[in-house]
Amino acid sequence: MRASRRHFLHLLSGLAATSGSAAEAPSLNVNAAAKYVASTKGYALYVKQRGKVIHESYFNGAKSGEARRIYSGTKGFWGLAAMAAVEDGVLTLEEKVSATLPEWSGEKKNITIEQLLDFTCGLERCLRLHQDGLKNRNKMAWERPLVGTPGRSFIYGPSALQVFHEVLKRKLAARKRAESPTHYMERRVLRLMGLGPQRYLPDASGNPLLAAGFLLSPRQWAWMGDLLLAKGHPVLKSSSMEPLLEGSSANAAYSFGFWNNRAAGRLGAREMDIEDMLELDWDRQNWSRVCIAKGVPSDLIACIGSSYQRLYAIPSLDLVVVRQGLNAKFSDGHFLRTLLG
Repeated sequence: MRASRRHFLHLLSGLAATSGSAAEAPSLNVNAAAKYVASTKGYALYVKQRGKVIHESYFNGAKSGEARRIYSGTKGFWGLAAMAAVEDGVLTLEEKVSATLPEWSGEKKNITIEQLLDFTCGLERCLRLHQDGLKNRNKMAWERPLVGTPGRSFIYGPSALQVFHEVLKRKLAARKRAESPTHYMERRVLRLMGLGPQRYLPDASGNPLLAAGFLLSPRQWAWMGDLLLAKGHPVLKSSSMEPLLEGSSANAAYSFGFWNNRAAGRLGAREMDIEDMLELDWDRQNWSRVCIAKGVPSDLIACIGSSYQRLYAIPSLDLVVVRQGLNAKFSDGHFLRTLLG
């Protein structure tokens, strides 16, 4: 575990508790925010504060209750499943992948499960894993070469998560109560959140695509925000949420499917379009001092999916926001500053 970042998170939590509260939240400019969403090919804007829905609107032909693709928003659910597996004694973050996957030897031998989950294992990202009709996407993933230095290179893509699926699959199969990772996800995460089985996009071997796939309505996706505000309840212990939000030395803004805004309050913070940065080759990306939005609370947590699918949770404001839509030029910073007035 990265102990120094663990300590930082405890300090951050204390600062958030003393620097503001939901009772001091600014008045939200939801009408202006909705206008911006509609103008950027948005389908939906859904806002909850203090547990109550304060705004819900649909645009560009969308209808209330429609489940739509959240793309990489799916990753966060598997991050929750990973930490549930830690709580249940199925695995540890520090253990080597090769202990369960002997196919990994040589330069891959010392890669840890945590490095798979925060995308610092150095594995080629292999976007082909998103394709339908694959025979065994897990095998395709674990056979990818290393192109970066484990622990030092942030490479965002589906391959690392597919290797994690293979590890979880083998570990769950060896338990007295054997079950597949998708069944484990449903029992240990989705049902506790009030969700049912999801769109898994399995290959011919039954392996789901972990990097994307889920279809959720704004109301359903907002339940993830509720969980983030509740520090993991009812799925995880609050202490288990820390690895999900701590970032890594290679990218302090990302862990386990979740993006954080901690750098926003620091000197030299760099607000950028996360999706635009991810479009670059991994070795051209620069994640130093990156934040989601300046002038916005630094405790903001976001799930980010392609085409600007967004879930935001701001604990200090007791606020959850969902934006869904088509690909268009959308700015997280402009939207959030507009909403927060």
